[in-house]
Amino acid sequence: MTTPPRLRASRAATDRTQSPVLASVSEAVGGTPLVRLDRLFPESGIEVLAKLESMNPGGSTKDRPALAMVRDALRSGRLAAGGTVVESSSGNLGIALARACREHAVHFVCVVDSRTNPSAIATIRALGGEVEIVSEPDPASGDLLTARLHRVEGLLDEISGAVNLYQYGNPANPAAHADGTMREIADATDHHVDHLLAAVSTTGTLAGCSQYIREAGMATSTIAVDAVGSVLFGGTASPRHLPGLGAGVVTDLSLTVEPDTVVRVDALACVVGARLLARDAGILAGASTGGIVHALGTLVPDMRPGTRAVFIVHDSGTPYLHTIYDDQWVHETVGADPGTLARATSELQERARRG
Repeated sequence: MTTPPRLRASRAATDRTQSPVLASVSEAVGGTPLVRLDRLFPESGIEVLAKLESMNPGGSTKDRPALAMVRDALRSGRLAAGGTVVESSSGNLGIALARACREHAVHFVCVVDSRTNPSAIATIRALGGEVEIVSEPDPASGDLLTARLHRVEGLLDEISGAVNLYQYGNPANPAAHADGTMREIADATDHHVDHLLAAVSTTGTLAGCSQYIREAGMATSTIAVDAVGSVLFGGTASPRHLPGLGAGVVTDLSLTVEPDTVVRVDALACVVGARLLARDAGILAGASTGGIVHALGTLVPDMRPGTRAVFIVHDSGTPYLHTIYDDQWVHETVGADPGTLARATSELQERARRG
């Protein structure tokens, strides 16, 4: 299958084989491994591949859009060295932007909320970013993301010349995944992917991957894994305990995406999936990836034998060691004790087992 010329032209940007010594840490963004997971749902009869975006320099898939959005703003003249970027983030984009802004001599202010992992906040600060924490939800909607966006607006008024990259609608966000993430997956699989699973928040990853799939003429079904309580794709708003999965507002980018399937997962499913992935595949991933693994396990019975399913490992599980991997936190926050987790894991494995 022929790769579209625009996407072929982007390959040089992420081809690490061109030089054994990279010019900067930004040149290490992309080119992440795609690995086969034979021990995850081994009796399912399907081929499971994982795209390890957790191996980007910042530990997440957000390294791609962060770098793309900063460089796009600089090229367009909206942003210049010495300027300021103000952005809302649940954590990972903030980490990625802190590095990208520092490398391009731009000041960075990140607006997070009370659900953000303390380790993510500490990392942003360590990389030179400034952090503003929103503790109370928006009074009208009861949503923390809405409150973050309002605080961004306030900071833009307070800081002269500050720029908001607006990850929720910036076309450079999905473009980074069309030109990078999905192109790399397609190249590694000879454009043969039956199902692609990605978690959604801004929906930038899924939007970009869907764009490549469409332009390359791939026969790939897209599966959006969303949080229970997210309003994306017709969901109903309710409290969400985990950052980085789902959204309390309908993002501009989500309006450009029509996934073939939407699977909604709760916090318990994310915990079960993440721990199963760590135990059976040796991959320590974050909560959203745990949700993907759980969703995949529930969908396996409807997939024909020999199906190839690829999922995105959106970020590392290290920042979650004191949350989804901690029994006390899970018990207090999710309401599940070790026995409940063991039963839920067994039920998922049994469901994914054929015959």
